[in-house]
Amino acid sequence: MARTLMIIKPDAVSRNLIGEIVRHVEQAGFRVVEMKMARLTRPQAAEFYAVHKERPFYNDLLEFMTSDRVVPMVLERDDAVAHLRKVIGATDPAKAEPGTIRKAFATNVQNNAVHASDSPDNAAQEIAFFFGAAAAG
Repeated sequence: MARTLMIIKPDAVSRNLIGEIVRHVEQAGFRVVEMKMARLTRPQAAEFYAVHKERPFYNDLLEFMTSDRVVPMVLERDDAVAHLRKVIGATDPAKAEPGTIRKAFATNVQNNAVHASDSPDNAAQEIAFFFGAAAAG
């Protein structure tokens, strides 16, 4: 079994979509290993999204991710990272496949309902960020 991180973003939390998104990933064969609700501070969001620091959308991303609560969770299944990327769909919901989380719940590229780790190495780092190194499995 492999693990990955998914974050339900502030737009989806504020629209009361937590349960529907969790149901979606569970129906896709994932097991929720860890989950909590948190409110990121700007320094925490800056650390988490440091990879995007030079991108033009960075400050907007930090504003958005600190605007309300988020729900990070550790998900487990075979080939977790790649499978979750398929389940959530393209970053732009207009380009996401039907049946994906972003097609169903996102409103635009920024308010795209969820974050998911993009590699096993990043999954381990992102899980450790929210839950400690032991949770990375």
